[in-house]
Amino acid sequence: MSCGEPHETDCSEVLDHLYEFLDHEMPDSDCTKFEVHFEECSPCLEKYGLEQAVKKLVKRCCGSDDVPTDLRAKVMGRIDLIRGGHLVPDQDITVNAPTTPAPQE
Repeated sequence: MSCGEPHETDCSEVLDHLYEFLDHEMPDSDCTKFEVHFEECSPCLEKYGLEQAVKKLVKRCCGSDDVPTDLRAKVMGRIDLIRGGHLVPDQDITVNAPTTPAPQE
């Protein structure tokens, strides 16, 4: 996505690192660059607002649930693969999912 306008920080860079910005997981200097970009770019600001709202909703609905460490690692690994442009296998990422035996007839 790009608004078509030139910016010091490209829209694609902002959107690629949006969750790092939302989660306060980037250096202050990068946060400042993103804030300046949001002031200049309404499509990116809109995307930021949407993702921020989704994050708040998820926190409100699921904030007390503990995420298993291995599930988090698998999800983060998959995100890294996607960001790197790699194909992601279509396998289930659930962890320790209980299996229910087939009913006997």
